[in-house]
Amino acid sequence: MESVLKGKIKEAVKVLYNSEVTDDLIQVQETRKDFKGDFTLVVFPLLRFSKNTPEKTGESIGNQIISTFPAISGFNVIKGFLNLEISDAWWIDYFRKMASERDFLNKCRVNNPETILVEYSSPNTNKPLHLGHIRNNLLGFSLYRILSACGHKVIKTNIVNDRGIHICKSMLAWKKYGKGETPQTSGLKGDHLVGKYYVLFEKEYKLQVQDFMNKGMAEAEARNAAPLMKEAREMLLKWEADDREVVNLWKMMNSWVYAGFDETYRMLGVDFDKIYYESETYKTGRDVVISAIADNILYRNGDSSVWADLSSEGLDQKLLLRSDGTAVYMTQDIGTAIARQNDYGFNKCIYVVGNEQNYHFQVLKAVLKKMGYSWADGLIHFSYGMVELPEGKMKSREGTVVDADDLIEEMKLTAREVSLELGKLSDYSDEDKEDIFRKIGLGALKYFILKVDPRKNMTFNPAESIDFNGNTGPFIQYTYARIKSVFRKAEQMGIISNPSLITKVKAESKEIVLIKLLRKYSEAVSEAAAGYTPALIANYCYVLSKEYNQFYHDYSILGEDDPAIRNFRMELSKVVSEVIFSAMNLLGIEMPERM
Repeated sequence: MESVLKGKIKEAVKVLYNSEVTDDLIQVQETRKDFKGDFTLVVFPLLRFSKNTPEKTGESIGNQIISTFPAISGFNVIKGFLNLEISDAWWIDYFRKMASERDFLNKCRVNNPETILVEYSSPNTNKPLHLGHIRNNLLGFSLYRILSACGHKVIKTNIVNDRGIHICKSMLAWKKYGKGETPQTSGLKGDHLVGKYYVLFEKEYKLQVQDFMNKGMAEAEARNAAPLMKEAREMLLKWEADDREVVNLWKMMNSWVYAGFDETYRMLGVDFDKIYYESETYKTGRDVVISAIADNILYRNGDSSVWADLSSEGLDQKLLLRSDGTAVYMTQDIGTAIARQNDYGFNKCIYVVGNEQNYHFQVLKAVLKKMGYSWADGLIHFSYGMVELPEGKMKSREGTVVDADDLIEEMKLTAREVSLELGKLSDYSDEDKEDIFRKIGLGALKYFILKVDPRKNMTFNPAESIDFNGNTGPFIQYTYARIKSVFRKAEQMGIISNPSLITKVKAESKEIVLIKLLRKYSEAVSEAAAGYTPALIANYCYVLSKEYNQFYHDYSILGEDDPAIRNFRMELSKVVSEVIFSAMNLLGIEMPERM
């Protein structure tokens, strides 16, 4: 409609003022909510042709358009803005085409699709996934689906942090205190078992540090002098030197963790096309860094450590190799980026990583560009805010995080309690009930997290997320299930709807509102892809569901006597359900047929 309107406006200016208008002077936008109308023309750029006031120019153009274009049913002029109203007949015809074609995402597909890597999850193999990882995984997976819907080739990647001093902490604690404990003998998931020893290391380490401090040593000195930390550093050196005993221990404990991660990913409903491991990519990074020294791109300090001078980029000096030759995070990320570019030749690589790493990714891009990798311009840090609980921040080292597995189970249990109270699943099998509880619980969790602007910090409240009213996943799922119920009843009554039978029915105001919202779906997806913001789609779903429920409350569907109106309302309900399903699918949320 926008392009058609621009053409009609050009025609009007030609007729009224005998002037040709270039596209850049025709500014058409959706009318603001507080004004009457559907599309607004900004009149000011056209005053050079009318030689008149904004109000009179707007009125003249409005009258000319309405006399030649039946789709415009009325207009009003507010100062320099011409607000045009689209006729109900046009909206009905628009909906008929939408219902017939069923291609709700056609307008969001880009003309020049790109190859885009989306990195999310990025766990450490010294602890299980927690609530923070859940937000990361849900954002990354949703971003993959949104960008794919727009026509891009998207590769889902994960980078597992399986090396470093923190990994050695868990290994050392298990070796010293584990007594051969395994997931099988303990009954714990492998990632939980390894996390238990990471927390134990920190507990014992703190005691050693405190003991030194009690003897008069400064805290920084005490941290370096603690025997446990010294042993962990020695273990890291042995690991990088391929010490057989250390490497075998590392492989064994990592295998426990990977099995645990896979189970959590499966429950969460996310997956990956390619998993990279820092134990492999750090080698590429180290080799590239060493080569860059010979090319005078990087420099070696007096203690043999290797640095990048980024002062000309507005940054500082960045360590890339320690004095003992071991790699740091930056070195690993350099190697990972190069491996990905070699594997896929990406246009963009989006890192879904918390905002505490903003500086890190500025440096990563700057170092790679300094090394001559022009594709580094395609590295994008999708910086998201932290997720907290009502009682405050989580701390992995103290074991006070909200475990992802526990939270998923809690959400399913809460969904079971709420659903059983409603009492609408009595004739379902226990297996079907459990599947519905799972969909509701995970839907509540995912929606509550994804509806928030990802750049903002958020507080997760499980009790609020499971509410069947308000801006929640279960409310939207219930709306979808309600529509499905309408069509089950229609089938029992032998009533079938057909989009080709939508005629020039007289639509009610709330029906037109729904059609206008349906039209905006592709736009919402395009904006979510451009801004990397799944929250736009989540909140679109809520608005559409809320408007549908108002329509459902005010108008009869199957009880309507007029077959044409009944057919129209059934098709309207069907398209609303399909758009809700599509939108929630982009968020990774499953939709139950009944609740």
